[in-house]
Amino acid sequence: MADNHKPLSSKPLSNGVKYYTLFILTVVYAFNFIDRQILVILQPLIKAELSLSDAQLGLLSGFSFAIFYTVLGIPIARLADKSNRRNIISIALTVWSGMTIVSGYTQNFIQLLLARMGVGVGEAGGSPPAHSMISDIFTAKKRATALAVYSAGLYLGVVIGYSLGGYFGEMFGWRQTFMIVGVPGIILALVLWLTVPEPPRSEASKKSSPSFRETLDRMRTLKSFPFIAFGCALSAFVSYGTTNFMPSYMVRYHDVPLTEIGFLLGITGGGGGIIGTFLGGYLTDKIGSKDPRWYLWLPGATAIVCVPFAILAFNTDNTTLMLVSYTIFAVLGTLYLAPAIAVTHRLVSPRMRAMSSAVLFFVLNLIGLGLGPVAVGLLSDTLREINGTDSLRLALTIGVCVAFLKGYLFYAGGRRLPEDIEATMILDQK
Repeated sequence: MADNHKPLSSKPLSNGVKYYTLFILTVVYAFNFIDRQILVILQPLIKAELSLSDAQLGLLSGFSFAIFYTVLGIPIARLADKSNRRNIISIALTVWSGMTIVSGYTQNFIQLLLARMGVGVGEAGGSPPAHSMISDIFTAKKRATALAVYSAGLYLGVVIGYSLGGYFGEMFGWRQTFMIVGVPGIILALVLWLTVPEPPRSEASKKSSPSFRETLDRMRTLKSFPFIAFGCALSAFVSYGTTNFMPSYMVRYHDVPLTEIGFLLGITGGGGGIIGTFLGGYLTDKIGSKDPRWYLWLPGATAIVCVPFAILAFNTDNTTLMLVSYTIFAVLGTLYLAPAIAVTHRLVSPRMRAMSSAVLFFVLNLIGLGLGPVAVGLLSDTLREINGTDSLRLALTIGVCVAFLKGYLFYAGGRRLPEDIEATMILDQK
C-alpha cells in the first residue's frame, strides 16, 4: 500500500530526534493513563470514605471523564491540524496534571466528579496531536509499529499507576496519592515544551488545510471506518468496563490487600496490555503489508479468542489461575488500537490525521470509557438484589461477552478496507 505522505525533505529529522520524540510522547501518554486510572486502584479507599455505590464509581472512572474528553477532543484536534501540536500537548498535560492534584482536595462525590471532569478536559488535548506528529515522522511501513509503541504508553501508565497507586494509597491515603502523581506531569510538560521539536508536515499537508466539514465528508466516504470506530468502541467498552472494577473484584472475591492489587494488576493488566498493544502494531505491519485486511482481521480474531479466558478469570476462586487468565485476556484484547489508528490515518490526508484520531476516539471513548464502567456498575448494583455478593462477578462476565460483537465489526471492516484504500490512492493522486 503506497504512502503518498512522506515527510518533507527540506527539514528532515534525524533518527535520534524521531525516536526521542516518540519516547517523550509515549511517556506523556503513560502520564495520561497514570492520572486517569489512579482513581481505579484507589476505588476501595474512596468508596469506603465517601460511601459510594458501584454506579457512582463507574461515573467517576467513566462517564464524567469521557464526556469532556470526547467532546473537546474534536475542536482541539482541529486546532492541532492547523497549528503547533507540541505546544497543545504541553498545555494539555499541565491542565490534566493540575486537575489530578485538585482531586486530592475534594471532600465529597460532586467535588471529585468535577475534578475528574477537569482531568478529562486536559487529556482531550493529548492523543490526537500526538498521533498526527507520529504519522508525520514515520512512513506507512513503520507507522503501525510506531503507533503501537506510543499506544503501549497507555499500559505503561497502568503498570505505574496501579503499582504506585496501591502502595501510596496504603501509605499516605487516596488524597495525598492524587497530589503525588500530579506534580511530575507538570515537570514533564516543561521538558516536552523545551526539548521536542514540532515535526515538519508532509508536502501534501503544506498545500491545503481542509475544513472541519471537509474532513468529516472525507471520513463519511470511508465504508470501513464505521466498523473500525465501533469495533474500537466495543473494545474499550470491554476493557474499561472490566478493568475499572478489577481492584474491587480482587478485594471482594480474592481478599487481596490493596498494595498487592496494585502490583498484581500492574504486571497482569498493564504488562499484558503493553505486550498486546506492541504485538498488534508489529504483527499487522508484517502481515498487513501483503493483505491490508489483516490490520483489522487480526484484532477481530483475538477479540473472540480472549473471551473464554476472561470468563475464567472472573469466575474462578483460584487467585493464581485468575491472574494467569486475566493476563492472557489483557494481551489478546489489546491488539486492536495501533492498527486501527494506522489504518485510519492512511485513509485520510495528513492535515486530517489529528481530526480523524479525534473522531475515532470520540466514538471509542464515549461508548467504551463513557458507558463501559457505568453499565457494569449499574448491572452489578441491579444484580445485587438477585445474586447478592456474586453480582459484580456476574456483571463482569456479561460485560466481556460484548467482545464477540467487536470481533464481527473488525471482520466486516476488513472486508471493506481494500475498496477504501484504492479510493484513497486515486483521490490523493488528483
